[in-house]
Amino acid sequence: MSTGTTDQVLHDCRDAYAATLIELAQADPRVVAVVNDSVGSSKLGEFRNRFPDRLINVGIAEQDMVGVAAGLANGGKIPFVSAASCFLTARALEQIKVDAAYSNHNLKLCGMSPGMAYGELGPTHHSIEDLAWLRAIPNLTVIVPSDPDETAQAIRWAASHPGPVFVRVSRMGVPEVNPTGYRFEAGRAALLRDGTDVTIIANGTVVAPALDAAHDLADLGIQARVLSMPTVKPLDVDAVVAAARETGAIVTVEEALTTGGLGGAVAETVVQHHPVPVRFVGVPDVFAPTGSARWLLEHFRISPGGIVDAARLALGR
Repeated sequence: MSTGTTDQVLHDCRDAYAATLIELAQADPRVVAVVNDSVGSSKLGEFRNRFPDRLINVGIAEQDMVGVAAGLANGGKIPFVSAASCFLTARALEQIKVDAAYSNHNLKLCGMSPGMAYGELGPTHHSIEDLAWLRAIPNLTVIVPSDPDETAQAIRWAASHPGPVFVRVSRMGVPEVNPTGYRFEAGRAALLRDGTDVTIIANGTVVAPALDAAHDLADLGIQARVLSMPTVKPLDVDAVVAAARETGAIVTVEEALTTGGLGGAVAETVVQHHPVPVRFVGVPDVFAPTGSARWLLEHFRISPGGIVDAARLALGR
C-alpha cells in the first residue's frame, strides 16, 4: 500500500481555470467566454458578473458554440469555449476539425470535467475518447494539466498562442505535484523523479498516482523515472526517446482510453525511434461503466498498485 509522496490536499482545477480567465480578461479586452449553458459547471459565475457582455451563452448547442467562437476569433477576439469535455469533443467534433483547426482560428477549447469525473452519470458523460479524437486533428495543440498551477499556466499559454488549443480542465480533486518554480512549456515533459530501471509517463489526474507508484517501486528495488507529459500534442519526442534509451522500459498512465491517447502517442514514438517494452495503464477498449470517479479508477487499476504491476510486467518481473 502506498505511503504517498505527494501533498494530499486536493484541488479542483476549475477554480484555477476560472481565476486565470478573469485575470486574462482584466488585462485583455479581446478575451471572451463562450458556453453551452455551462456557467456553473465551468465555475464562470464570477466571470459573468464582472464581464456580463463578454460571456456568450448559446444554450445546449455545442456545434453552434464552437462555430460562434470561430466567428469571434475571426473578428479579433480570443474566445475560450468552456463546456463539459464529453459534449464539447463529441457533439462538436466536426466544428473543432473545420472551424477551429482547418481554419486555424485563434480559439481555445476548454474541456471541463474530463475523463471519468462525471462517474455516476455513466458512459454518456465519460470523456475518455477525447484525447484520441483530438490528437488526430492537425493544427490543434492538446494539453492535459496535472494540477492547478499547471492548469493556470497552460491557460495563460493558450491565450498567448495564435492558434487553436484544447485544454483538459480537471474536476476531480488533485494534489499539487509540480515543484516550486515549475514553468509549463508546450511540447515539453517535466521530470518529476529520476530513475534508471523504468519510466512512468503520465498526465492529468494520474500524475500523483504515478509518483506514489514510483515510491512503491523503490521499496521493491526498482528505480522509476516519472515524466509528467502535459502536452499530448505536440509530444516531447526527445524525452520519450531518452527514457526508452536510458531506462529500457516505459509505462504510460492516463485517465482515458489507452488506444490513441497518450499511450498511443508514446508507443508510436518508441516503435519509430527506440523500441522497448511499453505497458499501458488506462481504460481498455470498452465503455466505462457507471460508478464514482474513484471507484472507476480502481476498477481499471489506474492506481499506484496497477502502475506497479504494469512496471513489473514491462521489466519481466
